[in-house]
Amino acid sequence: MNGTDTREVIARAHHEEWARVVAALTRRFGDLDIAEEGAAEAFATAVERWPTDGIPPNPGAWLTTTANRKAIDRIRRENKRDDKHKEAGVLSDIEPPAPLGAIDDDRLRLIFICCHPALAMETRVALTLRMVGGLSVSEIARAFLVQESAMSRRITRAKAKIKAARIPYRVPSEEDLPLRVTGVLAVLYLVFNEGYLASGPDTDPVRDDLTAEAIRLARLVRALLPVDGEVAGLLALMLLIEARRTARVSAVGELIALDEQNRGAWDAEMIAEGHALVRERLATGMAPGRFQILAAINALHTSARDVRDTDWSQIVALYDQLVRVEPSPVVALNRAIAVSELDGPEVALAAVDRLQDQLVEYHPYHATRAELLRRLGYGPAARAAYDAAIERAGNPGEIAYLTRRRDQLG
Repeated sequence: MNGTDTREVIARAHHEEWARVVAALTRRFGDLDIAEEGAAEAFATAVERWPTDGIPPNPGAWLTTTANRKAIDRIRRENKRDDKHKEAGVLSDIEPPAPLGAIDDDRLRLIFICCHPALAMETRVALTLRMVGGLSVSEIARAFLVQESAMSRRITRAKAKIKAARIPYRVPSEEDLPLRVTGVLAVLYLVFNEGYLASGPDTDPVRDDLTAEAIRLARLVRALLPVDGEVAGLLALMLLIEARRTARVSAVGELIALDEQNRGAWDAEMIAEGHALVRERLATGMAPGRFQILAAINALHTSARDVRDTDWSQIVALYDQLVRVEPSPVVALNRAIAVSELDGPEVALAAVDRLQDQLVEYHPYHATRAELLRRLGYGPAARAAYDAAIERAGNPGEIAYLTRRRDQLG
């Protein structure tokens, strides 16, 4: 196996094993920094040694063992006192595995551990996306609509707070789960979104590895908390969106808008499961949360056999409800898109233009303006809006779609 092949194996191992190695070290040492640095040093050693020594028979076990030794070496280097040496000696012994608590899945357990209620919600979500979700800082920043440098500082401050406040990263008990589930759902939703519409320029337009993993973990959370409405809502939302995946990308890699998709290619089984979850929540009569409302909106989209059959009045009513639950500019933008189908593009454009100051760097804002301006016959203004959207978009399939729409203006 040549050096290039070896590097590919190391890169694949990094993607697959990072979360597991960090989770194992965090349980053993109780310090996220030690866990991270031990894992990082292990992968660095792999890069140095595997091309020469060959890939070990069990790369995952090799990485875990090496990371454990590197972490112990770091403790010994930083703590010279005898008692710390004794502590490092104890840590180097083979220990029985820590109790798993209520969660059997390694990755989901680590997500619950990282979503500690002592941290602010956005901070715990960002940190968990970085440490467990495998998303880059730039991908996380785009998800939160902030600059990459600002997100990097936020994650760094979160680690510092954990260390200074000695926040324990312990396996959560069954009683802890309801206190942490809101952050966990936010993490899974953002991981799914990154898969549904990858934000980086060097990836496939749709990353089904991320969407599949988010759905898998959502099913596990549903099994842990079967009466939680938002858990059911998020799972339904993911299923109803994922059901359309095969119809969302053309043979040449261009994204296909909802109104142009072949609805016969949608996954009927996923849609049926998603609809059943939505009906189950409606039957409770309880006030729905964010994910339940979004699931209901997508249930209406997937219920229409043709785009002309879509119940836009009901969708706008659901967005009105969502605005009260989550009054964000992104929700207001999506509501305006629905309004354009109900009341026309001129009314919607006025609502969109009021969001300029908040969403000027958000490419869907410019893409929405471009479509509305095109429908109103304002060709030059539409072209400028398409250009602004293309400049800010990172997804290659979306760029191809926006470019085609722009070029159709003539």
